[in-house]
Amino acid sequence: MIELVAGGLAMLPGSVGLTHLRVYDTDAPDGLRGGSPHLHFACTECYYVEKGRGLVQTLCAGGYREFALEPGVVVWFSPGVIHRLVNIDALEIFVVMQNSGLPEAGDFVLTMPADVMADANRYFEAASLAAGGEVYANSIEAAYCRRDMAVLGFAELRRQIDERGLQALQIFYETALPLVQPKIGAWENIRQAGPLATAEATGQQLAALQSGDISHLLNGSVHSMPPAQERRLGMCGTLGTYLPEGITSPSNPN
Repeated sequence: MIELVAGGLAMLPGSVGLTHLRVYDTDAPDGLRGGSPHLHFACTECYYVEKGRGLVQTLCAGGYREFALEPGVVVWFSPGVIHRLVNIDALEIFVVMQNSGLPEAGDFVLTMPADVMADANRYFEAASLAAGGEVYANSIEAAYCRRDMAVLGFAELRRQIDERGLQALQIFYETALPLVQPKIGAWENIRQAGPLATAEATGQQLAALQSGDISHLLNGSVHSMPPAQERRLGMCGTLGTYLPEGITSPSNPN
């Protein structure tokens, strides 16, 4: 029987990640308040709006769209969808992320201007603002600088797509891919330890039930986490994280 744990706690259902997000409320270069436009390569992301009002702007092969955000609304988007949060009124969101640990391991690229995207050193200098290149910025000024550059790049990319269509988006993806390719081996380790192990555990349970074995039901347990206390400077706002960054390894089988 496999029991999946992270930081001494059972992993969240489906090995998802959970974060409480307070979206930045300062003006970006276009006058809108909010976060940094970016995309993920291997994770679907889901927003559940807790309070406030705002928008999520999305850009993908289907074009540009805006979705209104208010309490109770749920929005999610698959890999490749560029998204930007806009804070109209004290927007707070619970973010549910597929593949817990992958975003913290670098599964994202910000929409920096084209000249920055084309130079890996320039991109990482602009995007990885904490020592060691972590997801989190090391100061509020650095977080806003990163956000502002990504907003300028997002506007530039929207113009290019309006003029050239899908070709412009494909070029952006092809330019972004080399920035994350060196990390994919580590992502695979996370996938095997988290989502894949979770699916395999379910397979074991189904096989046990089919054979009349109910032992895993007798090992049922309840888990709880308090509200996140420490907040960190993320791409879209301050983050209250519910599991330690990068902790995705399963325990030994019982």
